[in-house]
Amino acid sequence: MWSEILPNGKVRFVERYEDPMTEKIHKVSITMDKDTASTRKLAQASLNDKIEAKLSSITATIKKDDLRLSELVELYRTDQKATVTQSTYQRNYFAMDSLMRILGRDILIDKITAGYVREKLAAEDEKPGTTNERITRLKALMRWGYQNDYIADIRWLDKIKKFKDDEKVQKLEEKYLESDELKILLKNMKVDKWRMLTEFSALSGLRAGEAIALNTSDIDFTNRYIRVSKTYDPVNHVIGTPKTATSNREVYMQDELFTLCKQIKRYMDKERFYCGYRSELFMCDVNGDYLNYYSYNKYLQENAKQLFGKTVTTHFMRHTHVALMAEQGVPLDVISRRLGHSDSRVTMNIYFHVTKKMREKDNQKIKEVSIL
Repeated sequence: MWSEILPNGKVRFVERYEDPMTEKIHKVSITMDKDTASTRKLAQASLNDKIEAKLSSITATIKKDDLRLSELVELYRTDQKATVTQSTYQRNYFAMDSLMRILGRDILIDKITAGYVREKLAAEDEKPGTTNERITRLKALMRWGYQNDYIADIRWLDKIKKFKDDEKVQKLEEKYLESDELKILLKNMKVDKWRMLTEFSALSGLRAGEAIALNTSDIDFTNRYIRVSKTYDPVNHVIGTPKTATSNREVYMQDELFTLCKQIKRYMDKERFYCGYRSELFMCDVNGDYLNYYSYNKYLQENAKQLFGKTVTTHFMRHTHVALMAEQGVPLDVISRRLGHSDSRVTMNIYFHVTKKMREKDNQKIKEVSIL
């Protein structure tokens, strides 16, 4: 380390280091008020830290044999912070904490095997759904490490199969509400705002987060469009971008939806006047803030459980929209664009299930016809 006197009287301490990838020499520096034994000691420690940080970022890409799980997770988190939404980052952050607890923070990546993972996961004695989610997150982490050259071999991942989850096996009919079920549900929902939000979701196909994030300016009554360009993240209480690129869309308001949106606007205008708040949101709470997603979801579940004896979540309204559109003969590709995605197995399955039921009803009518 050497020092340089600056024009302002302060002292710059400088140290060299070699880039192991290029063998070129680089410098780091720090400026102190004066040159004394104590400042030299502080400067040297600070420069060492700077050099260590730079070397760590350089050598991480070639570090394979001695890479530990905790180190891979930190690299993964750094990348995710810049590439995914805050809600996804948050979810994966805690998922990685769980994986490190179960598998061991300090385990070497090249020592992990399929058998080791299965043994550790089985020892947790969790529900199959929870275990399968951990497997999904682990595979995503390892594949990311492989794609970014931190891991040389991930063939063992193919040996890990998800556990049989009987709870997840759900009849297709239970993934959406029939038209008459929706009418019964709406009739029995006594909280006006939750009833309107449920009907809005069923008629528009918007996700709950997309509906909660809407501003009044997003509702174009002149051209009869709802502009979807953002979503509300209830975990972090922030507005983010929609789930996918195709989620940015304009949803046409059919007559029922158009009428409902006008009713919602009148209701909210009246509430703003009586409660004395200002808000740009299309639907909001009595303080002008975002609606409480969890309160709404709980209310919806309680009502549906009491009425139909089955669990219904906010996403059911999106599936219900698919069923309602299919019953009206709307083509699958039109429904998919309206929902904001190009491919969804659930959407396709519900669509073909509903249309098959309609064909069976038609065939039954024709079967009973006597022409001659």
